[in-house]
Amino acid sequence: MLGWELPPHNSGGLGVACLNMARALAHEGANIDFVVPYEAEHPEIDFMNVLSATHLDPIYRYGGGSYESLKILEEIIPTFDKEHLVSIREVQKTYQDFVNKYLMEYKPDVVHAHDWLTYEAGILAKKNYGLPLVAHVHATEFDRAGMHTGNPLIHEIEYEGLMMADKIIAVSEATKRIIHEKYNIPLNKIDVIYNSLDDDYTKSDYHFEDNTYKYISSLKSAGWTVVSTVGRFTVQKGLWHLMQAAAMAIHKNPKLLFVFAGDGEERNELISMAADLGISKNVIFTGFIRGKKLRDIYSISDIFVMSSVSEPFGLTALEAAHHGDVLILTKQSGVSEIIWSAMKYDYWDERKLADEILAIADNPVLKQSLVENVRSEYNKISWQQVAKKCLKVYNKSINKKGK
Repeated sequence: MLGWELPPHNSGGLGVACLNMARALAHEGANIDFVVPYEAEHPEIDFMNVLSATHLDPIYRYGGGSYESLKILEEIIPTFDKEHLVSIREVQKTYQDFVNKYLMEYKPDVVHAHDWLTYEAGILAKKNYGLPLVAHVHATEFDRAGMHTGNPLIHEIEYEGLMMADKIIAVSEATKRIIHEKYNIPLNKIDVIYNSLDDDYTKSDYHFEDNTYKYISSLKSAGWTVVSTVGRFTVQKGLWHLMQAAAMAIHKNPKLLFVFAGDGEERNELISMAADLGISKNVIFTGFIRGKKLRDIYSISDIFVMSSVSEPFGLTALEAAHHGDVLILTKQSGVSEIIWSAMKYDYWDERKLADEILAIADNPVLKQSLVENVRSEYNKISWQQVAKKCLKVYNKSINKKGK
C-alpha cells in the first residue's frame, strides 16, 4: 500500500480510512507493507509493516501544504536536518526512489495506491516491475478545487494514474461519475466501495466531559442550539455558503451557535466574514483538533453540517451521527448516498440550509427521529465488508494482469 498519512500523524479522513481498511484486510489474511512519506512511530499498528520513505518529520508532511494544490512546487518543507527546504514534488520523488529500491528486493502481489500523491510511485511499480496496480480515489483534484479547474499538473498525474491502473476503487458513485466524465475512464474499470465507521471508534472507552468546552456547555444550558462542521477550510468544503446560511438562521433564531472546527487557507477570510455579517458572537473557531477534543465537539453539538461543494465520501458525518448529531448533508457528498435519515440540500442553496437548521432547532421530535433512524443506516456498513470487496478487486487486477 502506498499512502500519505496514517493516524496519529494524519490531517484528515484519508489516514483514518487507510488505517481501518488495512486493519480489516490484515484480519482477512493480507500481509501489508504500508509506505508513508515521513518517519515516525505508529505504536498501535501491529497488523502491518509501516515503512518510512523519507526522514521528514510528519508534521511537515501535512503542515507543508500537501493538500493545497497551489503549493506543490513551493519549497516550504524543512528537511530532517533543517538545512534547506523542499517541495511536495521533491518529497514525491524521494518517495518514488524508496519504492523503486523496495521493489528490487520484494515483489508484492498487488500495489494499492491512495490518491494522486502516490500514483506516480504506483505507475513506477507497474511499468518497471509488471505489478498489478489498484488506484484508490478518495478525492480528485476537481473535488479539491470545488469543481473548478484546479491544478493542471495534478490533473495530469491523476489521469495517468487512472489510465495505468488495472482497477480503480472509488469511495462513492459520485466519485465514480467524476472519474468517468472528467477523465474518460471506462465505468467497468471502476468499483465503488464505501468507507465505514471504525469499530474502535464505536467501541472505544470514550466519555464526554462538558468542561472541555465550558462556554459552549453554558450556552446549551441556556437553551442554545449548537451547529458544528469539521474539516479543512478550503473552497471544497463550501464554508462560505455555510457562513451565509448561518447569518440567515441567526437572524431568525439568535440562540444558534456555529462551531467551525479545523483550519486551512480560508480561515482568515471566514473570520472576517463572520464579523462583516455581524454574527461573530455566534461563531466559534476551534482551530485544528483531533482525538478526544474532536469527539467532544461532536458530543456537544446538536446538528452537524457537511457543506461541501464536492465531497467524495465524508467520514466525519458518520462520526458525528455516532455521537447523536442530526445530519445536514449536501447532495454533492458521497455519504448522502448511504444515509437517508438526514436533511439534504444543494451546496449553493443557502436559504434551504438555513431553513433546515431552524426546523431542527425548533422541533425536538424531528431531531430525535432523525438521530435514531440514522444509527441503523450507518451500522449496516463495516470495514470487514470493505476488506472483502477490496480483495475481490485485487483478484480482478491480478487476473487482468495475467491475461
